[in-house]
Amino acid sequence: MSQKLVVSEGIVAGNIYDKYGTRNPIARRLMNGFLRGLDELLEQAGPMGSVLEVGCGEGHITARLAARHGSEHVTGSDFSPEILEIARQEYPALRFERQSVYDVGSDGRRWDLIVACEVFEHLADPALALRALAASANQALVLSVPREPIWRALNMARGRYWPQLGNSHGHVQHWSKTSFLAFLDKEVDVRASRSPLPWTQALCVPRVRA
Repeated sequence: MSQKLVVSEGIVAGNIYDKYGTRNPIARRLMNGFLRGLDELLEQAGPMGSVLEVGCGEGHITARLAARHGSEHVTGSDFSPEILEIARQEYPALRFERQSVYDVGSDGRRWDLIVACEVFEHLADPALALRALAASANQALVLSVPREPIWRALNMARGRYWPQLGNSHGHVQHWSKTSFLAFLDKEVDVRASRSPLPWTQALCVPRVRA
């Protein structure tokens, strides 16, 4: 299902293009690479007792996490009530809740694994969000963002977002692989990374605070 939901501060919630359900062979090949890289990092992270996906959108990755870790251990969260309603319709057996990425951990809860795929590029204050997630993860975080400038170049190559020079709706942060890993290194230890075209994915562990 493809959705375009424009919410506060111009941020787009949900997938404008149904990248998970696309039949386009090139797009499917790219998504297969993304999912393969994600699975490799999750395998390296190992078993987890509790898992939170932040910015879960329509719930596709939440369902993948539930298949790996058990639905009773996995929660998907998003700040958009409209997109959460879609997720609940798509995956009625899974648990979803409304929460901003900035508020993760504010209620005292902690999670063994926190996953945030395609979230940080939408955030006005990604450093604040990273601190919140790092403080709320017991064991690991798996994070991914579009890799720039490749992301915009591919958009323009397919004739999309020309007035925006290839920038997708709602993308307010832009990282190369090097700059994203350097950004993460300010708060967490990066243990592994993957570069499926056109993304950067990282497995991180929280630092022990004195």
